[in-house]
Amino acid sequence: MYEEPRLMLARRLKELREQKWPRCVITQGQLAEALSARRSVSVASISSWESSTTPKPPPVHRLEAYATFFATERSVAGEPYQLLDVRQLTEEERAARGDLLAELTGLRTAATSEPVEAAAGSSNLLRFDDGKPITIVCSQLPDEMLKDFPYANVDDPDYVRLYTYADPDALLELYGHIRALNPGADVRYRLASELGSADYPAIHLISLGGVDWNVLTRDLLRRLRLPLRQEVRPEHSESGHFEINEGGEKKNFVPHLQEVNGKTILVDDVAHFYHGPSPFNSALTVTICNGMYGRGTLGAVRALTDPLFSRRNQAYIERRFAGRRSISILSRVSVVNGRPVAPDWTDPKVRLHEWSEEPL
Repeated sequence: MYEEPRLMLARRLKELREQKWPRCVITQGQLAEALSARRSVSVASISSWESSTTPKPPPVHRLEAYATFFATERSVAGEPYQLLDVRQLTEEERAARGDLLAELTGLRTAATSEPVEAAAGSSNLLRFDDGKPITIVCSQLPDEMLKDFPYANVDDPDYVRLYTYADPDALLELYGHIRALNPGADVRYRLASELGSADYPAIHLISLGGVDWNVLTRDLLRRLRLPLRQEVRPEHSESGHFEINEGGEKKNFVPHLQEVNGKTILVDDVAHFYHGPSPFNSALTVTICNGMYGRGTLGAVRALTDPLFSRRNQAYIERRFAGRRSISILSRVSVVNGRPVAPDWTDPKVRLHEWSEEPL
């Protein structure tokens, strides 16, 4: 039986509140109090969103709050219930948030017949309105890194395919964000080795990870007319660098490593973000997010997914590169307590190099 989209959304919101955690049935008042941590919301609003007769779809920022709250049971660990900051979520919780946000914004789009603007940030660069498939392309970890890890062995009962991927944290972050911004699109992730020649001109390509393991990133950097190249690391233990060549003058940018208690610690990585027409089909796009290390790749992703910096960075791009055909930004990514901090592209100390291509 057909169910009107507004009622579907209302039913789902009520279902989350009453059935997400069976041991904990959340009242409308408790949920309103928790969601008010960011911006005040009334019990009457919660009731109108869940109405079984005349439901009113909540605004997108409220769906973002719902997705964050119901992504982790830590939200109801004690009373009063709390809405965690997105940055407090684990990688698994972020992935759950992304999936739920994609579901809720998709229901809202159907209910309102309106495009969802910036479901997880204001990043227009990661919205694709032409209905074409979007594929995030990753690299596989080398065999020598997988040989002693049973979960990465397809013959092991506990085999998990994602354990064989390089940059899984960046993949989870980006996949959820892309789905949220493009609820009606076919969004997939694949290993670079799984793409065939017919795939490249038919999809929007997003390449994750650097030239050491991701052959697509390596190929794209050769094809694109950038004054930048990424040096392949001769050994895994070596850091490598990005090289900028403009006007015959070369400059290298390297990660900042530090010895602490006999261990080599990554203090700052170097991250590259590129977005422009695909060299395989100029009607589609290519996006590259890569770093010298995995945390640089994650930093490049978070530049346009982080709740704090994504809007600021997108506004900077729109102001700085208005009308440009393609853009490239090399930036510093700070690593604090082992975690990458999203780069603030408005800070000239963070931006290491910029390049853009004039429109045709």
